[in-house]
Amino acid sequence: MTQTCLVTGGAGFIGCAISDALTAAFDTVVAVDNLHPQIHKTGARPAALNERVELIVADVTEPGTWDEVLAKHRPDTVIHLAAETGTGQSLTEATRHAQVNVVGTTRMLDALAARGIVPQRIVLSSSRAVYGEGEWLDAQGKGHYPGQRSAQMLEQGQWDFPGLRSQPFRCAHTKPAPTSVYGATKLAQEHILSAWCLAFGTGLNILRLQNVYGPGQSLTNPYTGIVSLFARMAKAGKSIPLYEDGHMLRDFVFIDDVAAAIVAAATSDKSGILADIGTGDSLSIAQLASVIGDIYQAPPPHVTGQFRNGDVRHAACDVSATRDTLGWTPQVDAATGARRLCEWIDQRPEQLERL
Repeated sequence: MTQTCLVTGGAGFIGCAISDALTAAFDTVVAVDNLHPQIHKTGARPAALNERVELIVADVTEPGTWDEVLAKHRPDTVIHLAAETGTGQSLTEATRHAQVNVVGTTRMLDALAARGIVPQRIVLSSSRAVYGEGEWLDAQGKGHYPGQRSAQMLEQGQWDFPGLRSQPFRCAHTKPAPTSVYGATKLAQEHILSAWCLAFGTGLNILRLQNVYGPGQSLTNPYTGIVSLFARMAKAGKSIPLYEDGHMLRDFVFIDDVAAAIVAAATSDKSGILADIGTGDSLSIAQLASVIGDIYQAPPPHVTGQFRNGDVRHAACDVSATRDTLGWTPQVDAATGARRLCEWIDQRPEQLERL
């Protein structure tokens, strides 16, 4: 029996990274992507997208898109990547984020239901942004959810929550509490898909991704990709500016590891998976800047004290449960991945000249 996989946002960074493996696993792979100019400057089909993938250039928020797609294909598996990203951007462009992330999801589901198409499985690429600040422990080991840092806190340079220590996110334990519009829309995606899949009998696997980076990511999108931003600045011989005090923690997970996790979730016999996808380790922004600065022998990074509303102080995850539920283990540490990204950037001087 032939199997069809539909990938929304399938011409993006992650969509291209999974395309080779998907064409090996499925008879037909269809990517739906609007080739947004924030990511795709020229509007051309990405060279990294496997040639066997059928690309339909269309907007997931438009009903006509689904008329076109579902008239030709009945997907057995759907990988839902299409999303507007960017924590800070979402606070000033909330409608656009809600339109793509929430309405785009419901348009797809309504179209499937209207045609009686019930996929065997849907895989959602969710985000660590659903957790917000997550859980913090006090000196007695009691858990607290301090919520979003206020504008007053940030303006006064109060970066942490006094007397509390941040904890790695664990999907089975940490309560979602988004601090950005983007995070709220990703959590809404999870809830919408959970309700629909339960009602229609479709298996659902949700992966909450940490900070994804690596070769293939956009070098022109100003709202994503702090690793590539740091690399471009260091390559130009500049000192990397550090927001807040430079001690914010992040879990930087390499694109190859993320691709492997998504393909595993799409091809696994298991359904009902909710998993954190990261390295299980964290680096401070200052540590990341030093690693990248050393690669290019750039001046030392410097602290600016600037901040971005909606940003969380620390974000890291525990992947021990993911190893068991998904049979997946990250392979690339942040230092190795940063070097690989820098090597890739070094091979593209023409793109840097346009920045």
